[in-house]
Amino acid sequence: MAQSREWRLKTRPVGMPTPANFEFATVDVGAPGAGEVQVRNSWMSVDPYMRGRMYDGPSYAAAFQVGEAMTGGAVGEVIASNSEKFKVGDKVQSMFGWREVFNARDNEVQKLDTHGLLEQLFLGALGMPGLTAYVGVKKIIDLKAGETIFVSAASGAVGQMACQIARQIGATVIGSAGGAEKVAFLKEIGVDHAIDYKAVPDLTKAVLAAAPGGIDAYFENVGGEHLEAAITAAKTHARFAFCGMISGYNALEANAAPKNLVQIVGKQLKWEGFIVSTYANMAPAFAKDVGGWIASGQIKTKETVEQGVENAVAAFLKLFTGDNFGKMLVKL
Repeated sequence: MAQSREWRLKTRPVGMPTPANFEFATVDVGAPGAGEVQVRNSWMSVDPYMRGRMYDGPSYAAAFQVGEAMTGGAVGEVIASNSEKFKVGDKVQSMFGWREVFNARDNEVQKLDTHGLLEQLFLGALGMPGLTAYVGVKKIIDLKAGETIFVSAASGAVGQMACQIARQIGATVIGSAGGAEKVAFLKEIGVDHAIDYKAVPDLTKAVLAAAPGGIDAYFENVGGEHLEAAITAAKTHARFAFCGMISGYNALEANAAPKNLVQIVGKQLKWEGFIVSTYANMAPAFAKDVGGWIASGQIKTKETVEQGVENAVAAFLKLFTGDNFGKMLVKL
């Protein structure tokens, strides 16, 4: 009998979540049943999309249930197996994050071959955030060499990958981030024009100064004034990929639409929102391309790591205050 600590949703947040919305519990985990494995997590992911799962309503991802353990991306090691598919010591990926130890059917975990890379990369640059960036840049925007792209939240888990994938294509990249340290990182990874949106008096003017001829594409992670700036800076027929709008995730009422929304018509802009799971067929090409770029040092990654499952909620809340830098992870 193993023991595991886990986080549960205690109450549904209204506005910005607080620690009071979550409950930390200890549970006993028995031996795995027939066709099951027992896994001890080594890393877990916290991601902005999880905020949407705390609402009780229809969405692209099932809502967390009050009183039940939450779920999310995790990497761990098989510590007991009652399945012919796995042996003790196998590294696996799963959606059984937010806990230390769990039992699962053998079709609910995937064997992980790191090819010599750090295992936590498969929750970030080589996981869902990286694939999101790859799909947005390569498929939704269909970015071409010589074009100019603007990426908001460019130092975040998705943003830093979108910027670097765009650079590999041969595009000019404008990225926005908050603070001198994050802007310095953007320059380090090859962003052509790094904007500190907290320091500039007018974000739209800053984007126009970086791209006086306009932008061909925009990768949206934030919303609000970033979207307004992108619309103003957009060339005719510019393409916008909508991955997320974190500025509105905790809003108590709907945000006002950008004041320049009417320009969508005159500029004939193409807007498309997307959910990465729809494009699972792109995962092999993504793994080959991005895995190769990371292995060769052409793509760099930045992580913020909290230690211990007990700090998972604190890590999650930092996503909404700007205290994370790059991919936010919890090491168990």
